[in-house]
Amino acid sequence: MSDSEEDNKDDSSLPSGAECESRCQMFAEVTGTDTALAMFYLQDLQWDVDRALNKFYEAQGEQESKGSKRKQEDDEEHSESLKMSRGEEMDPEPHRIRLLSWNIDGLDEVAIQRRTKAVCELINKENPHTVFLQEVTVATQAIIESSCPTYQIIPGGEREYFTCILIKIGQVEIIHHQTLPFPNTMMMRNLLLLQCKIKAENFVLLTSHLESTKDHSKERVAQLQKAFRVMEKSSESSTVIFGGDLNLRDKEVANIGGVPRGIQDIWEMTGQRPEAAYTWDMSRNDNKVFPGKFKPKLRFDRLYIRGAKPPTVEPVYFELVGLERVAKCGKFPSDHWGLLTHFNILSKVKNDASKVK
Repeated sequence: MSDSEEDNKDDSSLPSGAECESRCQMFAEVTGTDTALAMFYLQDLQWDVDRALNKFYEAQGEQESKGSKRKQEDDEEHSESLKMSRGEEMDPEPHRIRLLSWNIDGLDEVAIQRRTKAVCELINKENPHTVFLQEVTVATQAIIESSCPTYQIIPGGEREYFTCILIKIGQVEIIHHQTLPFPNTMMMRNLLLLQCKIKAENFVLLTSHLESTKDHSKERVAQLQKAFRVMEKSSESSTVIFGGDLNLRDKEVANIGGVPRGIQDIWEMTGQRPEAAYTWDMSRNDNKVFPGKFKPKLRFDRLYIRGAKPPTVEPVYFELVGLERVAKCGKFPSDHWGLLTHFNILSKVKNDASKVK
């Protein structure tokens, strides 16, 4: 039986909304997670709690096996007290949090080492507290690890290419991280989730590289909607940020009724500056060759936020980075521009003047 036939068969026997909520609560209590993660597993398994729990623990076992050696090395190298003291010393802006998102085009082997090192130089220069990366490979991950020693890397895979979240050592406290599957992906795509504290504020961070190309619009939109549901179900005490190379077209968002209530597009929130709109712009970025006079430009890369209740942070500035060519190779760091967003911690902003970048 095909997936679509199975979905149609199960639609008629779905439990009620109240029963779905009850099963989410049961899953969360048993696993020690939350209802957002519970919904992600239960929806893919027709709300069968036993199957969902089995799949969760299978994934946990694989992840713990792969990560145990890395965790042991990290624990030996960095104690929590050292991390915190180092972070405080390097933080000249206690009211500010910065997040960078960037598809670094690790699949293009042209000048890959120089380009990846240029990405690392920009990360070290801008000093964001957390970084969402897409199209990372095993080779480029090694470059990032050696070139960004003040960051810990959380990979979302280890195959041909994958996403990563980088966190600033000493300023970000990891609570939980999980790679959530997209069962119908044809391109090894998933959703990488990190629950953490940044400067004592609660966050749920989500990054993904949604299905690519016009022909895969249906699956891309399904992946987007899953990510939005995880955002909506996350704890109200946390600020939730989701973004990456989402490959979105504006009409795809419009066709699902727009962004859900309570979730906002950070580029729109910060003034919709036209010079910061197009993140894949072949009229400015010539890393890829597009035949003919027409040069497409699209807002493939996006960042969304669902605020905590009450709000704890506010996005105040959104800019594109990676706009300069890399010396000696003539290429830009990537065929995508990076997105750098600046947030204010509301409890630490003393006056309106400090909100200006």
